[in-house]
Amino acid sequence: MKIIEFLMQQWLLVSVLVGLVYVYLWNERRRSGRSVSFHEATRMINANEAVMLDLREGSEFKQGHIVDAVNIPFAKVKDRMSEIEALKDKTIILVDKMGQHSGSVGRDLNKLGLSVCRLEGGMTEWISQKLPVVKA
Repeated sequence: MKIIEFLMQQWLLVSVLVGLVYVYLWNERRRSGRSVSFHEATRMINANEAVMLDLREGSEFKQGHIVDAVNIPFAKVKDRMSEIEALKDKTIILVDKMGQHSGSVGRDLNKLGLSVCRLEGGMTEWISQKLPVVKA
């Protein structure tokens, strides 16, 4: 009850806090690269404009991945940055399980001047849409 009473008495402060949190989250998403749907990602790949960078661990990658995706696990991205920089002539679409790691990697790659997007919903969404995967 005290929380409700506080919220009612300090509605202005609470509103400002909610607004600041929203702006922070919006800015972080913007800096990590825009999200692309699986439709747009497929179009970009078919037009040879983009390459998929799968950030999942090798074992998950082998269970099923997008055709021609490059696998560099999230934990090894900084060590293998030269491989990623070699992809600079195309848009890099970051893929992970559900989108949990692609934001931080996207920010790092944007700082290097690379064109980066994030696949909405990650591999979970890709598989739920029954899109093709390759098993290694």
